[in-house]
Amino acid sequence: MPIKSLPFRLALPGADIRGDVWTTTDAMADTAILVCHGFKGFKDWGFFPYLCEQLTQRLGITVVSFNFDGSGVRETDFDDLSAFAHNTFSRELWDLEAILDGLAYGKLGDLTLPPSSRFGLLGHSRGGATCLLKAGLRAQVSAVVTWAAISSVTRYEGYREIWESGETVIIPNARTGQDMLLDRNVLDDMRANRERLDVLASAASLTIPCAVIHGSEDEAVPFGDAEEITHAIGNSAQLVRIMGAGHTFGAIHPFEGTTPELETAIDASVELFRDVFG
Repeated sequence: MPIKSLPFRLALPGADIRGDVWTTTDAMADTAILVCHGFKGFKDWGFFPYLCEQLTQRLGITVVSFNFDGSGVRETDFDDLSAFAHNTFSRELWDLEAILDGLAYGKLGDLTLPPSSRFGLLGHSRGGATCLLKAGLRAQVSAVVTWAAISSVTRYEGYREIWESGETVIIPNARTGQDMLLDRNVLDDMRANRERLDVLASAASLTIPCAVIHGSEDEAVPFGDAEEITHAIGNSAQLVRIMGAGHTFGAIHPFEGTTPELETAIDASVELFRDVFG
């Protein structure tokens, strides 16, 4: 079953979203899975292209991956740090909504597709929280998978004193050597939209099947976050603990191949989506 990767560009007021649609000639009609990256992530980071290819091949479902407008990535690796500095959770929810709307309509920029009415969401790290928040707002979302997801956006309030002193938060990127700035509007967004950005409250509202996948040795997001998310969702959630796995399941960027931990995460994701979509 040959897989096609089709690029798209969605120009919106104040946003420039670029992504890829992974599909086959006989992909399941009216269904799509969206893959969301996390903080300091992007659609071409490490395992994401491999993940999208595997989901498409093994499920026969169209998969869409994209860069959030505030990812900081346009053409190359973190070439728009101004966008990164201004990114917020509300902005990411709006970006994800635009992709869902485009798929429901059958058009992403200049790319025409069969309209979709059922969606699966898969998000890594911060992207997992965004998926949980959006699933609580959009009835067409039929399943959610989180990988190493954060359970609360309030973790960013750890920078509150820096922002309130009038300074800008600096996030070092060890891989690229860049200093990535975060502006105060991140804090303002969390405070102004506290209820709408309550990840656990949104999770508690879900009755759809969810898989909460997390490494036991995650160095960035504690495994306790996965337990909190699973407890909030309740009976429709399955907690998948991958022993020995870190935040990226052993994968690095540039991608040098899969790992046993990554394969376990993909297998669990495929199993949930197959149960839901057939």
